[in-house]
Amino acid sequence: MRALVVDPDAPGSLHRGTVDEPRPAPHELLLDVRHISLNRGEVAFTHLFPAGTVHGHDASGVVVRAAADGTGPAEGTRVAAFGAGAWAQRMAVDTAAVAEVPDRVDLADAAALPLAGVTALRALRSRPILGRRVLITGAAGGVGRFAVRLAALGGAHVIASVGSAARAAGLIEAGAHEVVVGLEGVDRPVDLVVDNVGGPQLAEAWGLLAPGGDVQGVGSASGEPAVFAPNSLFSPGRTKTISSFGDGAGFGSDLAVLLGFVAAGRLSPHVGWRGSWDRVAEAAQALLDRRIAGKAVLDVEPAAG
Repeated sequence: MRALVVDPDAPGSLHRGTVDEPRPAPHELLLDVRHISLNRGEVAFTHLFPAGTVHGHDASGVVVRAAADGTGPAEGTRVAAFGAGAWAQRMAVDTAAVAEVPDRVDLADAAALPLAGVTALRALRSRPILGRRVLITGAAGGVGRFAVRLAALGGAHVIASVGSAARAAGLIEAGAHEVVVGLEGVDRPVDLVVDNVGGPQLAEAWGLLAPGGDVQGVGSASGEPAVFAPNSLFSPGRTKTISSFGDGAGFGSDLAVLLGFVAAGRLSPHVGWRGSWDRVAEAAQALLDRRIAGKAVLDVEPAAG
């Protein structure tokens, strides 16, 4: 079968090569992949994976073989999936990491949801947000746009931070109450920060936290270290926290929540770029250059047989 394989000598460190069909474990189903989505972090760190690795984690398609242990959806079911080796014509994936796609949801839209959507959902679930002030940095990206909409659905006052005014398009419509460039103009404390940027902006966002507030560190798009001034971690009153993020277990139930929101018209997948997986280098570079608002989705040619 064909797959997007790590190759340090190829543009974007990926090439479309031929690999063996996956061999599912008893708790895994075999998915005929129709669409995949790229995440900026995956693209930026492709070179860290061993050559020959089938890359990627987000996919949607049709179950071609149900799990041998009897768990999960039946053959022929349309699903969204999260798992290693997703950027291929077929993938073996844990049945706990898939969710059935409702009839009214396009499979291409479903592919945009897994990593970015579940990251946003879980970060926002970390604290009660109804009536609270939530700051989302890197709000124009995949995780950021999901977080803006989900925070608004949760009843938060949403402050969306972007890198430039040009990146602000669509965020008010998605539910942001304020859109700022950097953190300029944020002059009141916030209760929760969903931080996609890291670096100096993370340290600055820490200074905006109200007592008892939390920073969910879900990304580091700046690629820079965060340096905290002396005594800046001392704060009278309720403890402020910075929380790590990276739990990839049990995506299926959260994916089902997001797909339900999409089916009801309450959440948009924010697909800002779509094309054939032949154009993966083009899509990857556009993500790295921050020329895509939201997610990049690629259409996968069907496997033979």
